[in-house]
Amino acid sequence: MVLFPGFETIDAMGPVEMLGCLEGATTRWVSLSGGVVTSAQGVPVMTEKMDDDAPEILLIPGAAPQWLKLEPAFFDAIRRAAEKAQYVLTVCTGSFLLARTGFLNGRKATSSKNAIPMVLENAPKVLWQKKARWVEDGNVWTSSGITAGMDMALGFIAKTRSVEEARRIAAFTEYHWNEDAADDPFAK
Repeated sequence: MVLFPGFETIDAMGPVEMLGCLEGATTRWVSLSGGVVTSAQGVPVMTEKMDDDAPEILLIPGAAPQWLKLEPAFFDAIRRAAEKAQYVLTVCTGSFLLARTGFLNGRKATSSKNAIPMVLENAPKVLWQKKARWVEDGNVWTSSGITAGMDMALGFIAKTRSVEEARRIAAFTEYHWNEDAADDPFAK
């Protein structure tokens, strides 16, 4: 989980809750410099400094636009990590952060419905999907708004493990999983 100042708490914690229910799952919380990183809601999280290890899953949360002005080194680091990761998952405007690296050029992706005008204007080489709870393009999974990250994480578990495992986790967490990526009640 890559964190940065002002990240959306549920963007990070929601998918981690779902993925963390997998047997043997461990989570590394990383940031560009390491240390405490505080969410937009004031939640402090202790992180390790990003390194060049190849993560199995790289997860990038989003943030409100005012927090998306990060230093160039951050974008270089997430690009390198994405190139090495077995899977890349983004939540909300996390897809825009990854798109700014060029990594999503030519790929299908989605983002927060509130951010669609911004992403279309600022990352035109990405094949943005305006109506989708989440989008899978090869090893890259992107989700739309905040809670869509939990739906995406369960969809990812269904695809890489089993639907039964995803449903078990949804029941355990008492979460009503939207199993259909195309069923997006928030798209206009």
